[in-house]
Amino acid sequence: MNPKSRVTILRVLVLVGVIAIIACLFVFRDQVKKLQEYGYIGIFLLSIAANATIIIPIPGVAFTTAMGAIFNPIGVAIAAGLGAALGELTGYLAGFSGQAVAERTTLYTRLTIWMKSHQNLAYGVIFLLAFIPNPAFDLAGMASGALKLPIWKFLLACAFGKILKMLMFAYAGYYSVTWLTGFLGK
Repeated sequence: MNPKSRVTILRVLVLVGVIAIIACLFVFRDQVKKLQEYGYIGIFLLSIAANATIIIPIPGVAFTTAMGAIFNPIGVAIAAGLGAALGELTGYLAGFSGQAVAERTTLYTRLTIWMKSHQNLAYGVIFLLAFIPNPAFDLAGMASGALKLPIWKFLLACAFGKILKMLMFAYAGYYSVTWLTGFLGK
């Protein structure tokens, strides 16, 4: 078997794996919600699940906000941010497989062209898009995979952005409960 055939088979297997993960998360979404009973490990696992979907949103930041009111917000942010970064690998792998869902959209095309010509700045864009709550991060993950950017650099930029974003949401939950209990005089 020639190397090109092996790469094609690998890409097809990765795409099938990504589709299987998304389907499982959708089918078993009620069981996934039960992970919150397991503290930081549950937060980490639920965050992986919430971010492993491509295009179909699962409200991971709402969960992070709620957990910030219950657990230490810094611990919640780290667990949720690391889980979110790992979950985003589905977008990266979809792009790597060459079968990105968004390949034909204008935004994806522009982002891919820009990231290809500015690879040193691409990690800053990944960080920024991971930090800002938006649905466009899936496109950045797909573009990163399509451009074969080193996976560890993608994960590092993504993790830093996601941890800082989750820190904001975890503290929002923490301070909303603190404010509410102070307001109610409890």
